[in-house]
Amino acid sequence: HDYGLLYEPMQANMVFTVEPGIYIPKEGFGIRLEDDVVIQSKGEPFNLMRNIPIEIDEIESIMNS
Repeated sequence: HDYGLLYEPMQANMVFTVEPGIYIPKEGFGIRLEDDVVIQSKGEPFNLMRNIPIEIDEIESIMNS
């Protein structure tokens, strides 16, 4: 949704959200998964949310413990 200033290049230490989502209007349901990533001076962006469980089996395991 929000895309920022497209004419400015990404720079080290900027943080962005990556938010894929799915919405099913007939079922009145929607979900959005958010990753916050920081741009590094070298290498891939660093995912600040990398240790947050998002897979179904991970979430069910936590809920059942």
